[in-house]
Amino acid sequence: MKHYLYEEWLQYVNNEVDDSTREELENHLYTCDQCLENYLQAVTANETSLPTLSNESTFTDRVMELVPDTKSTLNTMQTVQLVPDTKLNRDTTSTRNSGQNRKKKPLYQQALFHYLLAAVATLLLTFTGAFQSLASYASSLESPHLQEKKPSMTEGVINKTFAWMDSLEKKEANKK
Repeated sequence: MKHYLYEEWLQYVNNEVDDSTREELENHLYTCDQCLENYLQAVTANETSLPTLSNESTFTDRVMELVPDTKSTLNTMQTVQLVPDTKLNRDTTSTRNSGQNRKKKPLYQQALFHYLLAAVATLLLTFTGAFQSLASYASSLESPHLQEKKPSMTEGVINKTFAWMDSLEKKEANKK
């Protein structure tokens, strides 16, 4: 197994590698503990160059407020910059307001409506006897003794052919 040097992990952390190398390094991290240690050291060494959060204690709360409303979340995440708090607070407020203005689904699009409709249809079919007539029809199809045994078309052709051949044999026998 090939191990990558600490310098290569520093380049990866600083985003100084091309896409194919990046993918190779990321796949290697899944299988190699030694390189994972080098990667973590590179991240720790570059920790000071990473952006800092101005208010870490409320960061998680603000992000979690954006999670439930997926449509608004996608729009908000495109415009939110996490460094200035005022921008995020305004976007969070607008997200909450858009969630309150959301319209309820019409009755025919709700699951409860479909369950009730299925129950009503089942009861209606039961009390009108539709299931009973289907059951009796199915049982009549299952009992073969009630149906006449008709020969198939192929059997009819074969029988007629044998009858014709028999008549030819009788004519030949009568000639002799």
